[in-house]
Parts: sequence; structure tokens; C-alpha cells
Amino acid sequence: MSSGRAGELFEELIEVVATLRGEGGCPWDREQTRETLKPLMVEELYEALDAIDKKDEVRLKEELGDMLLHIVFHAQIGKENHTFTIEEVLEHLIYKMKRRHPHVFGEAKVKDVDGVLLNWEKIKETERDKSGMLSTLPRSLPALLRAQAMQERASRVGFDWEAPEEVEKKVEEEWGEFREAWKSKNPQKMKEEWGDLVFALVNLARHLNIQAEEALQGANNRFAERFGFIERKIKEQGRELSGATLEEMDALWEKAKEKFTPEEK
Repeated sequence: MSSGRAGELFEELIEVVATLRGEGGCPWDREQTRETLKPLMVEELYEALDAIDKKDEVRLKEELGDMLLHIVFHAQIGKENHTFTIEEVLEHLIYKMKRRHPHVFGEAKVKDVDGVLLNWEKIKETERDKSGMLSTLPRSLPALLRAQAMQERASRVGFDWEAPEEVEKKVEEEWGEFREAWKSKNPQKMKEEWGDLVFALVNLARHLNIQAEEALQGANNRFAERFGFIERKIKEQGRELSGATLEEMDALWEKAKEKFTPEEK
């Protein structure tokens, strides 16, 4: 597809959304606000991530379209409110990408990816107001994702361990502190130390090139598959799961581990 064709289709999408929001348009689309669209945007994002995880290119194509719809929809609301237009969104994005890639669109020189990231952070630092480099990460992000993102940003300016073995020692240290809090039976202290322990584990994952959020989701999926296997087998016997013994469930769990390998989604 030529860039001209893409431009034509993008213009048509803008017109479609404007029509849906306009007089005589769709009642549902007309009543939507930024607030009502928020949960739908999150849902579309996770559906796209799920398509990526499952390597489903056809579905990903559809989900990316749904995400693009939300961008155009919010731009249309902005136009109606006289706050910003889709043209301004695109202009700002293009300007920002060129500004933050002077090694491509300018004269700057970088040696490798680390150099790119460091230069990126320096440029972003000049763009910020008095807020810090971590303050732009939304607190609504999933906790593991936010932890890893914060650690990565801090690493770009040199605040990091040099090797995974050093992080391993920190994990052991935090485990010891959590055990002490556990023994103290202090709920607040246990909560804080557990958080520090998980934060350290995320740091270790990052040093081992593991995406913590993705890894935990994988563990969640494996647990769901294996526990579902236990449920099905018990029900096939005409029994309720609550009536099964722990020994029975453990035996079925081991069979489930053999059936569902770590590679399966």
C-alpha cells in the first residue's frame, strides 16, 4: 500500500468518526466521553497484547485498528472541545520522534543501543518540568510493569548494579528482611518487606532479560491450565472439586504438569 493510500484511508477514518459523533450520528458514539472510553482503551490494549502473545497476526491487525480508533475518537472529542485536533497530535508526535532521534535525523553520534537510550533520557530530561524522570510513569500501570520500567529508566543514567549476581545478593538480603518481618507478625512491616522483595526479584529478572509482567502472566496461565485439568478430571468422575482430597489434587497436578509444558499458552 502506498503512503498516499494510507493517507486517504486515515482521512476516511477521521470522517467516519466525525459522522458518528455528529448530528444524526450514532447515539452511543455521541454520548461517549474521555472517562467512559478509558476502560475500553485498556481493554483494547490488552487484547492487542494477547494477540501478540499468541502470535496471531490476523487478530493483531484488527486490534491495532481498534486502538487507532480510540486515538481518532479522542482527537475528535478534542476538536469538538476546541482543545486539540488530530493534526496537532500528529505534528507533535513527528516533532518529538525527530527531536529524540538526533542520531538519525541530526548530527548526533551514538555507538550502540545503550548510547541511544542514554541520549534519549538526556533529551527527555530537558523536556520535563520540575517533575522527576519517574513521575511520568502512571501509577495505574500494573505493578510489575511499573517496577521494571522505573528500574530501566534509572539504569539509563547509571543507577544500577553491574551484574545479575549483585542483584541476587540483594534478593537474598530482602528475603531475609521479609522473614524477620514475618516472624515479628507485624502486618504493615510484612507488607513493606514483601514489596521490597518482589521489587528486587523484578530487578533480577531485568538483568536476566526477562520481562517480569510477562513471566508472571505465563505462570498465571500455566496455573489456570493445570488447575482446570484437575477440575475436569474430578468432574469426569461425577464429583465436586470441593470433595476431592489434597492428595488426589496433588496427583492430578503432577499429571497436568506433564500435559501442559511451559511453552504452551
